[in-house]
Amino acid sequence: MSEGALVPSIRRRRGDTATPFPPRTRLTVPTERAVVDCGVYVDGVRVPGRFTHRAAIRHVRQAGRGFVWVGLHAPDPHQMEALAREFGLHELISEDAASGRQRPKLEAYDDSLVLNMSTVRYLEHESITETNDIVSTGEVMVVLGRDFVVTVRHGDFTGLADIRAELESAPERLLRGPSTVMHAVADRVVDSYLEVAEGMSGDVDDLETAVFAPRTRVDIEQIYLLKRELLELKHDIAPLALPLRRLAVEHLDLIPAEIRHYFRDVHDHHSQVAAEVTTLDEQITSLVNAAMAMIGVQQNTDMRRISAWVAIAVVPTMIAGIYGMNFTNMPELHSEYGYYLVLGVMAAACTGLFLLFRRNRWL
Repeated sequence: MSEGALVPSIRRRRGDTATPFPPRTRLTVPTERAVVDCGVYVDGVRVPGRFTHRAAIRHVRQAGRGFVWVGLHAPDPHQMEALAREFGLHELISEDAASGRQRPKLEAYDDSLVLNMSTVRYLEHESITETNDIVSTGEVMVVLGRDFVVTVRHGDFTGLADIRAELESAPERLLRGPSTVMHAVADRVVDSYLEVAEGMSGDVDDLETAVFAPRTRVDIEQIYLLKRELLELKHDIAPLALPLRRLAVEHLDLIPAEIRHYFRDVHDHHSQVAAEVTTLDEQITSLVNAAMAMIGVQQNTDMRRISAWVAIAVVPTMIAGIYGMNFTNMPELHSEYGYYLVLGVMAAACTGLFLLFRRNRWL
């Protein structure tokens, strides 16, 4: 029985007036449990002290300056609803943030902007032939408002802490407002795409070398594994092109013109990595075709070798079958040297066939 369900009443005997147990209530986990970091930034500098998300947004709105940056990791629906009430977010934003299964997209609400991005991470491995996973995926959502930015992470993407430290060391960037955070997160995510593409490019080169190496057999399942990982990477990367283009071109109220120029650079990097992944996909497709052709050639070679040995074995089998029919009047049945003659004919025929097949490279 799941938590929060009603506990059934105990069975009472006749005349028993005991009341049933009261229903169990679901214990709610406070939003602070999902908060990784919460900072207040005024004039590009983080305000000293520790803030809850409630205290941080109240501080900024009472002062009328600065913005709040809240980082969340895998919040549940209750935690997102509590934060949405404090920040004035639309209910659909909290639903999407809690589910963590969104395609890359850009959505504009009345006073907020939401950017969903898929995150990827290259898993180090000794050899492409000794692994089952190459890319780990996750999701990052950035919710942008006039005086706040909320980053919601699902998965093992660990770049947000580095982004915060990098921006806090450059106050002139944070002076531009919370949209700087959205740009920095998008830039880091696209950079991770480039890192994964470079790693997979090395895997494709290694697998290509193994496939075309002489007297080497490669398990085609490993080629299909790399093909599957490339397709997954392509599906994660491709949908982000349109949101980045909108952020670079459209005049969105929450994105200043200066930040749009930086988003244009991120869009260019995304186009570069998308083209590289497409090239890798085409390369691995060609590798699949080459591997299939090599398997076909190998099978033909094996069939020729088997056929050659069968042909050699047919000769003594045929002669022995003829002389085993037990007819009375057959030549050489009563010859003194007939047995040795037949063995000689068998050996000569088999040797001749062997040399013929060896010269034709069937053996």
